Amino acid sequence: MRTRHRFALLMPVIGLGLLSSACDGTTSRVDPDPQTPQNPGGDEIAFELQLLHFADVDGGGTAALSNVDAFSALVDAFRAQRPATTLLLSSGDNYIPGPIYQASAEDALADAVGVPDVGRGEIAILNALGVQASAVGNHDLDGGPGEFAGIISAEDSWPGAAFPYLSTNLDFGADDATAPLAESGGQDVGDLSGRLAPSAVVDVDGERVGVVAAVTPTLSSITSTGNIAVLPVGVNEALAEIDALAAAIQPSVDALVADGIDKIILLAHMQQIAIEQALATRLAGVDIIVAGGSNTLLADSNDMLRPGDTAADDYPLSYQSSDGEPVLLVNVDGDFKYLGRLIVGFDEDGVVVPDSLDTGDNGAWAATDSLVASVQGTPIADVVTVAEVLRGVLGDKDGAAAGISEVFLEGRRGGVRTEETNLGNLTADANLWYARRADEAVVISLKNGGGIRAAIGTIEQPAGSNDPADVVLGPPAANDFGKPEGGVSQLDIETALAFNNGVAMVTLTAAELWDVMEHAVAAFAPGATAGQFPQIGGMAFAFDPDATARSGGDDNQGAATTGERIRTLVVELPDGSTDIVVADGQLQGDATRGFRMAVLNFLVGCVPDSGGAVSDSCGDGYPFKGLSNPQRADLATDFDAGDYDLGAFDFSPSGGEQDALAEYLANFHGDAASAFDAAEQPPAQDERIQNLSARDNGLAGN
Repeated sequence: MRTRHRFALLMPVIGLGLLSSACDGTTSRVDPDPQTPQNPGGDEIAFELQLLHFADVDGGGTAALSNVDAFSALVDAFRAQRPATTLLLSSGDNYIPGPIYQASAEDALADAVGVPDVGRGEIAILNALGVQASAVGNHDLDGGPGEFAGIISAEDSWPGAAFPYLSTNLDFGADDATAPLAESGGQDVGDLSGRLAPSAVVDVDGERVGVVAAVTPTLSSITSTGNIAVLPVGVNEALAEIDALAAAIQPSVDALVADGIDKIILLAHMQQIAIEQALATRLAGVDIIVAGGSNTLLADSNDMLRPGDTAADDYPLSYQSSDGEPVLLVNVDGDFKYLGRLIVGFDEDGVVVPDSLDTGDNGAWAATDSLVASVQGTPIADVVTVAEVLRGVLGDKDGAAAGISEVFLEGRRGGVRTEETNLGNLTADANLWYARRADEAVVISLKNGGGIRAAIGTIEQPAGSNDPADVVLGPPAANDFGKPEGGVSQLDIETALAFNNGVAMVTLTAAELWDVMEHAVAAFAPGATAGQFPQIGGMAFAFDPDATARSGGDDNQGAATTGERIRTLVVELPDGSTDIVVADGQLQGDATRGFRMAVLNFLVGCVPDSGGAVSDSCGDGYPFKGLSNPQRADLATDFDAGDYDLGAFDFSPSGGEQDALAEYLANFHGDAASAFDAAEQPPAQDERIQNLSARDNGLAGN
């Protein structure tokens, strides 16, 4: 049985800074003899585990499918070296509504999945990889509980997920779709295929290893939870109430310990790695935390990274648990770009032996041909079969262009969730134009950066260079399907705007608009990539990230802490004039004057639509509840499509953001002569969203 307080404090590993990336060249990284436990420190190792892990393989377009063959070859090679002691786990977000997700419903997938339906191709790939358990991620629920249940449970010749989905802070009992799949924790994974449970146990070479999972308590505000209850109740900012979150997780860990299990892994899909770091010191009995949802790349200094990539910190990060024992925290970037590999020894009491860690084995292994060759890996045949069919379906969508861009369109997580980007501006402007065609009163546009899922363009490392600063970002490339140089295709649009939210309109007073924009920047912090960060059209603002942030609640002007970050907010009216809403952090003019806004229906789900339908919470926690006179209208349901849709494309329903962007590109940037040419700028040169830690306030009214 495990004893506590065996080891002295392990301080967190702080800031290696930016590790250099490398070309896809021959690596000198060679695995040591896999048969003998390596332990440079000399402490006795009673058991050695090889943990292979990943998360966030939810890019939605071709990226994940381009990487998965090589990724599977790494899994195959490392599992072959240590077949008895290998565990393969996902920390959630195994798919996302988008091109791959939808392609799984095509008849071409019949042979690969048995019964074609959304999301099943991605689960078939995980089955073929041999995944043994997964956390429930937020995107796994984007289609709602019913769709989620249909993806993971067996039906006729569709076998469902060959592994359990785990989450100890979700209660599935009140949800009709997921309740029949819910099981008690602590069971063997082999008895839980396609089921839902708080925890599971894996037999690894005769040793029982416990796996617990948890998801961000903000889940109901960022995905479709239906009647699934999220614990702890009422927590909107996990970092502010991390003790409550830890208290919701601890009982499942304790139950495993009480059952005699002394090696426990937590799959923590928390969206921000800072939350997993905080959990590491608050939980007892957890040995390893696999983070998820933040796409944070942790890597050793000798890891060969993909072109353009840099590591956020070392692999693994080390902490001390609340009972004084070592805790290791690991994570790698998503879309099958990297396989995380942690070979770790445990002593006879099931406590991690820190000296057993070897950077030659452990770290982020890039799914590249050179690294596959170095470990003599072979792609898993069943993975390749499913991926090849999906790639064929997607190829048909990557032909004709909706419009032309002569620049890289920045839609990567680290951009759209932290600063103004050119793709954010483009799609926000498209929504504004689209909405104004139906209602000329609309003057501003807002969308959440988290709704932009990918960049559009090319990322190349010059030959002979390993420096991330040398990476060249280019416009979309021509392809053999007929897309011209610079062409933005259906697949590009479906991938970047994978959720395809509807375009809605609401009216806000000046005071209400100010509160909404305070929420938009409330989660901005170094290293954070909160999905609520805005991309905007028809307005501009300057914010001070060091000032007090708005906190708590999606009731407009009902925050626990009123924000003080918005220093200037200016609405740019269609006639060329401006309306200064906030200056020097103070509301200007009549607080009740109104502004009509184009906004994603996801964000205003808490505002009743014209039919009276309403959600309990606003998307990404935006404070749209309690607006004085919102007059919500949705393009798809409250207008004739002919009022706003030019009809150049029909791959996406009228009224959604995908169609808005396609029609906008065709109308304004339809050929090389009119190509979109607004290059991405650093924060110091951003105009619409002015970060006062990066530049001076250049807005009127300052």
